[in-house]
Amino acid sequence: MINTREIQDGTVSVREMLIQRPAHASANVSDGSPLGVAISFPQTERDYNLESPADDFCEAADTSLLPIIRADAANLMRILRQLEVIAKRITKRQEPRIAFKEKGRILLLDLAGILAVQAEGNYVLLQHRPNPYLVHESLSSMAEKLKPYGFIRIHRSVVVNSSAVEEIQPLPTGEYRLRLKGGKEYLVTRTYKHNLRDLAQLWVGSERLCG
Repeated sequence: MINTREIQDGTVSVREMLIQRPAHASANVSDGSPLGVAISFPQTERDYNLESPADDFCEAADTSLLPIIRADAANLMRILRQLEVIAKRITKRQEPRIAFKEKGRILLLDLAGILAVQAEGNYVLLQHRPNPYLVHESLSSMAEKLKPYGFIRIHRSVVVNSSAVEEIQPLPTGEYRLRLKGGKEYLVTRTYKHNLRDLAQLWVGSERLCG
């Protein structure tokens, strides 16, 4: 065993120190290194020494991370699927509804079931399937309240649910006719025809017809 004093006194050569190296490490004299020594340690799959190219080391490191990356990707996909299911449940639970008084009671209806809203004097008629409802409200006020939920105004007396529109027919007069689910039709006047752009998120080739 080489003690500290022998090293300090210089009585032990580097070669003697290397002879007594641990069994799990190896050393070789090399003129290319600053100390003339290159030490290598055995690895599980490949041996790397201080003279090994950096690219080989990086390649080995990247390869060793692949199982971790695959595991993380699988976990991420599983979490995303769970979040998608939760989001669908929340959306279904929070489907927008409208509340109004009708014959001394308060009714709540899904907006998706309202095809159109028509002016009837100081009232508006909610074209709801299967039963229509008369509500004491102005059409202008209803148009503003329903606009964030996909309803568009097509006439001074009519607002329609854009998701209920199935067909647009241009007329020679510059107006349009809309056909809704169930077959009911409404006229779109030239004053409001620009609102037809909001009927779809993507127009292909025919957007200028609703300009």
